[in-house]
Amino acid sequence: MRLIEAFGLTGAWRWDFATGRQVWSSGLYRLLGLPESEPASYERLLGLVHPADRDVLEDAAQILQGGIFGSHTVRLIRPDGTARTVVSRGEVFFDADGRPVAVTGVLLDVTDRERLAELHRLEQQRRVSLARQAQVFIYTEPTLPLTEYGPDFLALVGLTRDAVKANWLDPIVPEEWPRWREEVPRLAALGRPFSITPTLRLAGGGTAPFRMTLVPLRDGTAEPVCWTAVIAPLESETVDAGGTPPLQIDQAVEGCHLRAARGLLDWTLNDLAKASGLSLSTVRRLEEDSEGPASRSRPHVLAALRQAGIVFTLVEGGTVAVARPE
Repeated sequence: MRLIEAFGLTGAWRWDFATGRQVWSSGLYRLLGLPESEPASYERLLGLVHPADRDVLEDAAQILQGGIFGSHTVRLIRPDGTARTVVSRGEVFFDADGRPVAVTGVLLDVTDRERLAELHRLEQQRRVSLARQAQVFIYTEPTLPLTEYGPDFLALVGLTRDAVKANWLDPIVPEEWPRWREEVPRLAALGRPFSITPTLRLAGGGTAPFRMTLVPLRDGTAEPVCWTAVIAPLESETVDAGGTPPLQIDQAVEGCHLRAARGLLDWTLNDLAKASGLSLSTVRRLEEDSEGPASRSRPHVLAALRQAGIVFTLVEGGTVAVARPE
């Protein structure tokens, strides 16, 4: 126990109800940031718990009278102001008549684990935001070619994961398959960062050029242990008459613009659903912005509106103008 507690990540305590004696281990004092001269006290321990978490832990009455002590994860604020996240585990002991006579507990510092979990959550949030707002996709795979795309990219190209696993070239227009079938393995074999610019097939029809930048990651060995890919629109190669890339316009179109376009056409929701080949509920979700710009249904609605004569244009400040030229 002394060896484990020497790392400052865990500590134990005991409270005998008959004598009122409470004991803390040296590791618990270190974990709490308190001098060992301070008397052990469950109330003192509770006082170090973050106010927002204080109600999570059982109070003294619940332990003494009800014999209740559960397992919890709470935050501690040490006297020096530093915060730690700890897991609290304990066990209440009873006499032959079922009365609580003592409780022992252990605190385990999991601050780093919680921080890693939070960083992971933020990283996932960042990647989702990049994919949905800017159509930038980031993936890491052990080998090339890429096959383990996420749902946002698969929605962009209108493919399933199984389809891409069966043919890693499937997101690319077929006429470019011979080129990239030869080029990607050749560049990957060099073990250096490289970029390719394939033309991707988009869900609902159409194509768009993208840049895929692939970077090898190593852990001190000569061979890459994995590859990280950043996929982003190659906007400079495809622009409309006004000089704005179609993908940039499409990702700027929101539900209010879809409703405005439908109004210019004097269409009902049913009319737009019929023209786009989608369900009424799907069109309604798109107009309510509940599906996001990477929705597989979105290109169908935009194509139907454009075919009916609607023009979407980005004007100064990134504002989307909706028009129906006569």
